[in-house]
Amino acid sequence: MSATVVSERDGAKMSSKPVVAIYRDWLLPPSETFVLGQAEALQRFTPHYVGSCLKEGLITPPERTLVVNQGGLMGRATEIFYKLTGLAPTFLHHLENINPVLIHAHFGTGGSQALPLSRRLKIPLIVTYHGFDELITDAFAQHFSHRVYLRRRDVLKQEVRLFIAVSNYCKQSLLNQGFPADKIVVHYIGIDTDVFQPDPTVEREPVVLFVARLVEKKGCEYLIQAMSKVQELRPDVELVIIGDGELRPSLEQLAKKKLRRYQFLGLQPPEIVKAWMNRAKIFSVPSITAKSGEAEGFGMVFAEAQAMELPVVSFASGALPESVAHGEVGLLAPEGDWEELAKHIILLLNDDNLCDRFSKAGPQRVNNLFNLQKQTRILEDIYKQVLGNL
Repeated sequence: MSATVVSERDGAKMSSKPVVAIYRDWLLPPSETFVLGQAEALQRFTPHYVGSCLKEGLITPPERTLVVNQGGLMGRATEIFYKLTGLAPTFLHHLENINPVLIHAHFGTGGSQALPLSRRLKIPLIVTYHGFDELITDAFAQHFSHRVYLRRRDVLKQEVRLFIAVSNYCKQSLLNQGFPADKIVVHYIGIDTDVFQPDPTVEREPVVLFVARLVEKKGCEYLIQAMSKVQELRPDVELVIIGDGELRPSLEQLAKKKLRRYQFLGLQPPEIVKAWMNRAKIFSVPSITAKSGEAEGFGMVFAEAQAMELPVVSFASGALPESVAHGEVGLLAPEGDWEELAKHIILLLNDDNLCDRFSKAGPQRVNNLFNLQKQTRILEDIYKQVLGNL
């Protein structure tokens, strides 16, 4: 028995609050701070993190973490068998000791893996869709976990107690795939506004900041094209790119060819990202709809930028018109129109009054709509409602 399992069980016994099992296939990719942040903000429930294996990235509390794969070849074989059949007796035994009252899975793939657990424990399952599984076309679902998800999707529609969509855009995508309307609620996750507060003593610099994975959906190549136009008129403006991904080599080549001032900083910890949000003049991640159908389901980083008084420029793609109010906290160009994107950036760089108006409106909008504490209280009410309907 692993130390993780022992401390998990003891931690569950010490808690007087009902336990909710937060299910994510991999615990926990570095880009999914929204999963960890939401769970740790729970007040009326104790979150325990449950998944198939540990992933290098965000660290969940060891005393509240339980995974199928305990390491080595045997662990990997157990994980694969579990994903195919839903069977992992030892894992299930330890999960029973935690005594969760419900399972909250993230992403459709997570829901498909958690479904057998929900059945065996006879507790309700809630699944949050973040803008991936419900948007990607079936033809592009090549990963093993996605194929399992497609096989179980119709059963999920019947057995899952509630589907949470992180935006109205995601809800419509679920409806388009035949998910029952009476089982879908829209719920914005929210960000910690106590953490994302700007330091007014830091002077902003002529920097356009990009923070995202370097993949097709995030549209970094469009921003590089736009910045080539911007730097023709404002050679003092620098593009700073935080993030990594499969497209980094090609994007670095494009930037080398097109731009005068730029930096690729790779993956950075949250405190460094926040520091750059405090220094930059404009935030821009011009997300697009990828060939696979994947689009921006919400974009927590856009809310973080607004909370940091950082005006946003992007494309009106996916759910971005929900997370970024055009003309209130930023400017949105038609999807793919990098020339219009450049015009928006230049306008904000040259119009201090407009930039200041957007900056001041950002924190207020985030506090009204995307405050983590407020939104998590609503989530706990959702949990109570689901449990009360048993």
